Amino acid sequence: MHRFASLLLCLLLALPAYAERKESFGELDVHYSVFNSSFLQPDVAAAVGLTRSKTLGVLNIAALKDGQGQPAKVSGNVKNLLGQSSTLQFKQVLESGAVYYLAEFPLREREVLTFSINVQLGDDSPHTLTFNQEVFPDE
Repeated sequence: MHRFASLLLCLLLALPAYAERKESFGELDVHYSVFNSSFLQPDVAAAVGLTRSKTLGVLNIAALKDGQGQPAKVSGNVKNLLGQSSTLQFKQVLESGAVYYLAEFPLREREVLTFSINVQLGDDSPHTLTFNQEVFPDE
C-alpha cells in the first residue's frame, strides 16, 4: 500500500494535464484531481479495487485539516455538457495516516465534465465544490 500512497502523491503533484487542485473552506483544504485509470499500475489498482481501463476516469479527493488527512463523508456527481448526470460512488483508502476518496466514472469521448462534490467532516456542515475538467479516453 505504500506504493499506492506514493503513486497518488506523484499523480497529485506531477500530472500537469490532470493537475491537482485545492479549495479551502476555512481550516479545511479539499484537494482533488482527475486522471485516467489506465495511469495506475496494475498492482496499485488491484490493491484499492479500481479497474484499469482506457475508458474509465478516477476522481481523487483528500480532505486535510492542519495538513493532516481527515476522514470525511464524500459524495457527488459528474455531469456532461448534455446534462446527463451520474452519481459517484467513493471508496475510502487509508494509508499511513493519509485518507483518500476515489470514485470511477466513464470516459466516453473527449469532453468537459462538471463535478459537484460534497465533503463533510463529522457533524460539520457539508462543503460543496464544483469544477470542470476536460477528459480524454486513453488511446
